[in-house]
Amino acid sequence: MRLLATRRRLIGLGAAGTGSLLLPGCDRLSESPSVVGALEGAEDLNRWTQRAFGRKALAREYREADMSPVFRANGSRTVDDPAYRRHAAEGFANWSLRLDGLVERPLQVPLHGLRAMPQRPQITRHDCVEGWSAIGRWQGPRLSLLLDLARLRPEARYIVFHCADRYRGRSYYESIDLVDAFHPQTILAWALNGAPLDAAHGAPLRLRVERQLGYKHAKFVSRIEAVASLEGIHGGRGGYWEDTERYAWYAGI
Repeated sequence: MRLLATRRRLIGLGAAGTGSLLLPGCDRLSESPSVVGALEGAEDLNRWTQRAFGRKALAREYREADMSPVFRANGSRTVDDPAYRRHAAEGFANWSLRLDGLVERPLQVPLHGLRAMPQRPQITRHDCVEGWSAIGRWQGPRLSLLLDLARLRPEARYIVFHCADRYRGRSYYESIDLVDAFHPQTILAWALNGAPLDAAHGAPLRLRVERQLGYKHAKFVSRIEAVASLEGIHGGRGGYWEDTERYAWYAGI
């Protein structure tokens, strides 16, 4: 299992050398060759290592006593989209999650429907590419439950998360493959530390994919799309940071 810690050590070393680059939201780490090199060089090794040790191997879960007194927010803190702001003003009472693409049964699931599904609470550690970590209690339905309801078509290979926010003028999105999509700790979280998510943490819904770095945990998720290939989706590399700053698509830790 020592190989699984390699990426975390590399990120820590890279972040330690960036000094003033550690701005909110993982904003300028692409200017540090040590961090970019660590992400790119460790990608294949980490994917192979995690899958070799078991596709269902769990990230560590903690006790309530281990929870961080303050859970920092990463990425965007607010969303300028008028539709999002309208939903937020209504407490997301009329908001719904869309799931489509290569599925037999497209879904439109309201927030109260997601809350009514079987829930998975988990106390896990969030590791940001900046070098900081925080432990919090997340709650939401497993992503696999929704994918089973939607019935993926055989050609589906990836799950893309489209988000309501724009970062540096670009639409934010992320993606994972089916191994991580069906992992038991991959959930669509609507609550953090026993309370509904606030805007800074991605209200009303964010992805938690616990065996990967924080930038993969997409916030403000509004649509989930099953696809056969990542080509043609925004920059084609599978995520905002992957497209714009050469971050690794597989960010396993």
